[in-house]
Amino acid sequence: MTESLTTLQARRIALAAQGFTARPHATPTMATLDRTLARTGVLQVDSVNVLQRAHFMPLYSRMGPYDVDLLRRAQHGTARRPRRLVEYWAHVQALMPVELWPLMRHRMESYRAERGKWGFTADAALEPQVLAAVRDRGPVTARDLEDDFSTGPRTKEHWGWNWSEARKVLDYLYLVGDVAIAGRNSQFEVLYDVPERVLPAAVLAAPTPTPQEAVTALVSRAARSHGVASSLCLADYYRLRLQPAPGKASVKVAIDELVESGELVPVAVQGWKRPAYLHREARVPRRVGARTLLSPFDPVVWERSRAEALFGFFYRIEIYVPAEKRVHGYYVLPFLLGDRLVARVDLKADRATGRLLVPGAFAEPGAPAETADELAAELRRLAGWLGLDDVVVGGRGDLAGALAAAVG
Repeated sequence: MTESLTTLQARRIALAAQGFTARPHATPTMATLDRTLARTGVLQVDSVNVLQRAHFMPLYSRMGPYDVDLLRRAQHGTARRPRRLVEYWAHVQALMPVELWPLMRHRMESYRAERGKWGFTADAALEPQVLAAVRDRGPVTARDLEDDFSTGPRTKEHWGWNWSEARKVLDYLYLVGDVAIAGRNSQFEVLYDVPERVLPAAVLAAPTPTPQEAVTALVSRAARSHGVASSLCLADYYRLRLQPAPGKASVKVAIDELVESGELVPVAVQGWKRPAYLHREARVPRRVGARTLLSPFDPVVWERSRAEALFGFFYRIEIYVPAEKRVHGYYVLPFLLGDRLVARVDLKADRATGRLLVPGAFAEPGAPAETADELAAELRRLAGWLGLDDVVVGGRGDLAGALAAAVG
C-alpha cells in the first residue's frame, strides 16, 4: 500500500531536506557552508545585482549572516585545500561541487553533438585557436580575446545577444568541457581556463559514468535535496529531460532503479496530481522554525508548480516584465516564516546611500498577525549582512503600512 503524506508533512520534509531545520551556528564556518551545500546541491548564478548576487543568497537564507569570503574560498580553493565548487550548466548556470564534473560529461557530449545550446553555433575553425589562446594566456575573459578573433562587426541577431566571435567560441568550449570557468572578475565577467588548471586532478581522472548512470546519480542527488518530489521535480533539479529521445538516458529508468534499491519510496501527497517519491533519508520534522528571505533563484521556488503545490504560493519573476505590467515589483523575494511563505517583498540595495529599499510589501492570504514584525526583523538582519545602515519601506502593497511601522 502506498504511503500517504499531507501537504503540511510534504512541506516540512522539503524544508528539512533543504537545510532549514539545521541548528544555526553563531558564526558560520566552512563546515557550515559544506553542510548547507550538501543540502542545496548547487547554487544558481545570475548576473542581476540589485540586492546581492544570486549564488550568495541561498547560503544566507539557511546559514544567516556569513562571511561571503567562505564561498569565494570554496570557489577558488586555497593553498591547503583545492576548490570545492566550479561553475557549469548544472541546473542552469550554477556553482556545483567539483565531483559532479564527471556526471556532467554526458551533457557535455550532448552539447558537442548538437554544436552548442543557444540555437546558434560558434565558428568551428576558430576553436583550436581560441583553445590555444586560453591555454597560453588563461584565465581570460572573452573581452581579453575579442580583438584577436574578431571577424567583422557584430550583428544583433539571436534575441539581441551581441556576442563576439571569441565569446561564442568560448561558450561552446565551456559547454563541451574543453575549457572551464576559473572564476569571475570584478565586473562579473567569466574567466575561462583549461580544466587542468581549474579542477582537482582526481576529478579529471575520475571515470566517466554511462549516461544512464549519470542521470541516475543526479536524480538521486535531486531526491535527497527535495526530500519528497514528483518525477517533474526530480528532473528539473539538474535540468534533465523528463521525456528524452528514444534510446537516451531516462529519468523514469533512474526513478525505477532508485525505487527498486529502496532509496526512493513511492508516496501519495495530498493535492498532488503526479505520483511522488520520498527519499529514504528524509525526515518529517515536528516544526520548522525558519525566518528568512528566499532569493528568486532559491531551490525552494525554482520549480513554480512545486512551490504552488507545497506552499500555495504562486510565484513569477518579473525582472523581464515591463515596469507598468509588474504585479509585485522588479526583484521580489518570498518571506519564509516557520513552514509557510507568508509574504513577498520587492527589495533593492541602495549602496550609495547605505539603505535597503523596500518599494513594495505584500502579505499572502492567511498570513499571521506577526508577519510585519517578523519581516521587519529579517530585513534589519539582511541589511546588516549587506553592510547597509537603514531599511526604508515604500508604499506599495497591502503589507507596506504595517511593515513601515514595524521597521520604525
